[in-house]
Amino acid sequence: MSSRASLNKVMLIGNLTRDPEMRYTPSGAAVCTFSVATNRYYVASDGNKKEETEFIKIVSWNKLAELCSQLLSKGRKVYVEGRMQTRSWETPDGQNKQTTEVVIDDMRILDSRKDFDGGASEAVAVEPVKGAEEVDEKVSDVSKVSSVSKVLSVKKDKSDDKKKDKDKTEGEDVDLDDLPF
Repeated sequence: MSSRASLNKVMLIGNLTRDPEMRYTPSGAAVCTFSVATNRYYVASDGNKKEETEFIKIVSWNKLAELCSQLLSKGRKVYVEGRMQTRSWETPDGQNKQTTEVVIDDMRILDSRKDFDGGASEAVAVEPVKGAEEVDEKVSDVSKVSSVSKVLSVKKDKSDDKKKDKDKTEGEDVDLDDLPF
Protein backbone atom coordinates (compact mmCIF):
# COMPACT_ATOMS: atom_id res chain seq x y z
CA MET A 1 0.00 0.00 0.00
CA SER A 2 1.45 3.33 -0.98
CA SER A 3 1.80 6.26 1.36
CA ARG A 4 -0.89 8.06 -0.68
CA ALA A 5 -3.55 5.44 0.04
CA SER A 6 -6.49 6.50 2.17
CA LEU A 7 -9.92 5.23 3.13
CA ASN A 8 -13.19 7.06 3.69
CA LYS A 9 -15.76 4.41 4.65
CA VAL A 10 -18.58 4.76 7.16
CA MET A 11 -20.84 1.95 8.41
CA LEU A 12 -23.69 2.80 10.79
CA ILE A 13 -26.56 0.98 12.45
CA GLY A 14 -29.19 3.16 14.04
CA ASN A 15 -32.76 4.43 14.05
CA LEU A 16 -34.20 7.18 11.88
CA THR A 17 -34.89 10.31 13.92
CA ARG A 18 -37.36 11.72 11.37
CA ASP A 19 -39.07 10.77 8.13
CA PRO A 20 -36.85 11.05 5.04
CA GLU A 21 -37.04 14.26 3.01
CA MET A 22 -37.03 13.84 -0.76
CA ARG A 23 -35.95 16.61 -3.17
CA TYR A 24 -34.75 16.90 -6.74
CA THR A 25 -31.83 18.90 -8.08
CA PRO A 26 -32.41 21.32 -11.00
CA SER A 27 -30.95 18.65 -13.29
CA GLY A 28 -33.54 16.12 -12.04
CA ALA A 29 -31.36 13.96 -9.75
CA ALA A 30 -33.22 12.62 -6.70
CA VAL A 31 -31.67 13.36 -3.30
CA CYS A 32 -33.05 12.03 -0.01
CA THR A 33 -31.88 13.18 3.42
CA PHE A 34 -32.61 11.78 6.86
CA SER A 35 -30.90 11.46 10.22
CA VAL A 36 -29.85 8.33 12.08
CA ALA A 37 -29.31 8.14 15.84
CA THR A 38 -26.62 5.77 17.11
CA ASN A 39 -26.06 4.90 20.77
CA ARG A 40 -22.88 4.06 22.65
CA TYR A 41 -22.88 2.59 26.13
CA TYR A 42 -19.83 2.72 28.36
CA VAL A 43 -18.69 2.81 31.98
CA ALA A 44 -17.28 6.20 33.01
CA SER A 45 -14.17 6.58 35.18
CA ASP A 46 -16.43 7.04 38.25
CA GLY A 47 -17.95 3.58 37.62
CA ASN A 48 -21.35 4.82 36.43
CA LYS A 49 -22.88 3.43 33.26
CA LYS A 50 -23.36 6.12 30.60
CA GLU A 51 -25.16 6.35 27.27
CA GLU A 52 -24.05 8.66 24.48
CA THR A 53 -26.17 9.34 21.39
CA GLU A 54 -24.88 10.69 18.07
CA PHE A 55 -27.19 12.13 15.41
CA ILE A 56 -25.76 11.68 11.92
CA LYS A 57 -27.11 13.32 8.75
CA ILE A 58 -27.46 10.83 5.87
CA VAL A 59 -27.69 11.68 2.16
CA SER A 60 -28.62 9.30 -0.66
CA TRP A 61 -28.81 9.97 -4.38
CA ASN A 62 -30.75 8.81 -7.46
CA LYS A 63 -32.47 5.39 -7.28
CA LEU A 64 -31.27 4.73 -3.73
CA ALA A 65 -32.76 8.09 -2.70
CA GLU A 66 -36.12 7.10 -4.15
CA LEU A 67 -36.02 3.77 -2.31
CA CYS A 68 -35.07 5.43 0.99
CA SER A 69 -37.94 7.88 0.58
CA GLN A 70 -40.44 5.09 -0.12
CA LEU A 71 -39.29 2.47 2.40
CA LEU A 72 -38.01 4.39 5.42
CA SER A 73 -39.84 6.24 8.18
CA LYS A 74 -39.11 7.66 11.61
CA GLY A 75 -38.02 4.98 14.09
CA ARG A 76 -36.97 2.32 11.56
CA LYS A 77 -33.68 0.55 12.24
CA VAL A 78 -31.27 0.67 9.30
CA TYR A 79 -27.74 -0.18 8.31
CA VAL A 80 -26.16 2.39 6.02
CA GLU A 81 -22.76 2.37 4.37
CA GLY A 82 -21.01 5.15 2.53
CA ARG A 83 -18.45 7.92 2.85
CA MET A 84 -18.12 10.99 5.05
CA GLN A 85 -18.36 14.35 3.32
CA THR A 86 -17.98 17.91 4.62
CA ARG A 87 -19.59 20.79 2.73
CA SER A 88 -19.10 24.53 3.23
CA TRP A 89 -21.19 27.45 2.00
CA GLU A 90 -21.80 31.10 2.64
CA THR A 91 -25.22 32.33 3.78
CA PRO A 92 -26.85 35.37 2.13
CA ASP A 93 -25.84 37.47 5.15
CA GLY A 94 -22.17 36.52 4.71
CA GLN A 95 -21.75 33.83 7.41
CA ASN A 96 -19.67 30.76 6.60
CA LYS A 97 -21.46 27.49 7.38
CA GLN A 98 -20.21 23.91 7.34
CA THR A 99 -21.86 20.51 7.71
CA THR A 100 -20.61 16.94 7.81
CA GLU A 101 -22.79 14.14 6.45
CA VAL A 102 -22.58 10.54 5.29
CA VAL A 103 -23.28 10.01 1.58
CA ILE A 104 -24.51 6.43 1.34
CA ASP A 105 -24.29 3.87 -1.44
CA ASP A 106 -25.85 0.98 0.51
CA MET A 107 -28.85 0.75 2.82
CA ARG A 108 -30.43 -2.23 4.54
CA ILE A 109 -33.58 -2.17 6.63
CA LEU A 110 -33.00 -4.19 9.79
CA ASP A 111 -36.53 -4.40 11.14
CA SER A 112 -39.72 -5.64 9.54
CA ARG A 113 -42.39 -3.33 8.21
CA LYS A 114 -44.98 -5.10 10.39
CA ASP A 115 -43.37 -3.39 13.40
CA PHE A 116 -44.54 -0.07 11.93
CA ASP A 117 -47.54 -0.81 9.70
CA GLY A 118 -49.25 -3.57 11.63
CA GLY A 119 -49.02 -5.65 8.44
CA ALA A 120 -47.01 -8.76 7.74
CA SER A 121 -44.32 -7.89 5.25
CA GLU A 122 -40.75 -9.02 4.98
CA ALA A 123 -37.61 -7.12 5.90
CA VAL A 124 -36.04 -5.48 2.84
CA ALA A 125 -32.41 -5.13 1.87
CA VAL A 126 -31.06 -2.90 -0.87
CA GLU A 127 -27.93 -3.78 -2.82
CA PRO A 128 -25.11 -1.26 -3.15
CA VAL A 129 -25.54 1.10 -6.06
CA LYS A 130 -23.75 -0.11 -9.18
CA GLY A 131 -23.25 2.84 -11.44
CA ALA A 132 -26.08 5.22 -10.63
CA GLU A 133 -29.29 3.36 -11.41
CA GLU A 134 -28.98 -0.35 -10.52
CA VAL A 135 -30.47 -0.66 -7.02
CA ASP A 136 -32.87 -3.55 -6.48
CA GLU A 137 -34.91 -4.58 -3.46
CA LYS A 138 -33.97 -8.00 -2.11
CA VAL A 139 -35.40 -10.33 0.48
CA SER A 140 -32.78 -10.03 3.20
CA ASP A 141 -32.97 -13.50 4.71
CA VAL A 142 -32.82 -16.75 2.73
CA SER A 143 -34.71 -18.49 5.55
CA LYS A 144 -37.81 -16.56 4.44
CA VAL A 145 -38.07 -18.54 1.20
CA SER A 146 -41.03 -20.52 2.57
CA SER A 147 -43.07 -17.35 3.19
CA VAL A 148 -42.02 -16.01 -0.22
CA SER A 149 -43.20 -19.30 -1.77
CA LYS A 150 -46.57 -18.83 -0.03
CA VAL A 151 -46.88 -15.37 -1.54
CA LEU A 152 -46.03 -16.77 -4.95
CA SER A 153 -48.66 -19.50 -4.48
CA VAL A 154 -51.32 -16.91 -3.62
CA LYS A 155 -50.46 -14.91 -6.74
CA LYS A 156 -50.64 -18.08 -8.85
CA ASP A 157 -54.08 -18.95 -7.46
CA LYS A 158 -55.45 -15.55 -8.46
CA SER A 159 -54.78 -16.10 -12.15
CA ASP A 160 -56.66 -18.77 -14.14
CA ASP A 161 -53.90 -18.93 -16.74
CA LYS A 162 -51.29 -19.53 -14.09
CA LYS A 163 -53.41 -22.24 -12.42
CA LYS A 164 -53.02 -24.31 -15.59
CA ASP A 165 -49.24 -23.97 -15.45
CA LYS A 166 -49.03 -24.57 -11.67
CA ASP A 167 -48.24 -28.26 -11.99
CA LYS A 168 -45.43 -27.48 -14.43
CA THR A 169 -43.79 -24.85 -12.21
CA GLU A 170 -44.05 -26.50 -8.77
CA GLY A 171 -40.74 -28.29 -9.19
CA GLU A 172 -38.80 -25.18 -10.27
CA ASP A 173 -36.36 -23.52 -7.91
CA VAL A 174 -37.19 -19.96 -6.87
CA ASP A 175 -34.29 -17.55 -7.35
CA LEU A 176 -34.56 -14.67 -4.85
CA ASP A 177 -32.96 -12.28 -7.33
CA ASP A 178 -35.92 -12.77 -9.70
CA LEU A 179 -38.58 -11.81 -7.15
CA PRO A 180 -40.29 -8.45 -7.76
CA PHE A 181 -40.36 -7.50 -4.04
